[in-house]
Amino acid sequence: MDWRLFIDIIGWIGSVEVILAYGLVSTQRVRSDSFWYQFLNFTGGILLIVNTFYLESYPSTFINVVWVIIALGAFYGMFKRRYSKTKSS
Repeated sequence: MDWRLFIDIIGWIGSVEVILAYGLVSTQRVRSDSFWYQFLNFTGGILLIVNTFYLESYPSTFINVVWVIIALGAFYGMFKRRYSKTKSS
């Protein structure tokens, strides 16, 4: 398979994931603090980082790095709250 095609497919999958996450939270089908919302944002952001870095679109790479860092922070907060509930029970 041609690398460019592979990178384009990765970018499209990442785009769909980020849009899907936004659509789900906007229509209140998932909560913004749900695992699946953060998972779609995280994995979509990672795939978009690969795509935009390969294409040397560094401003887009930067915003997706920030997007992924925000998702990681949300995951950290989710797991920290879950751990503190388990510990206090």
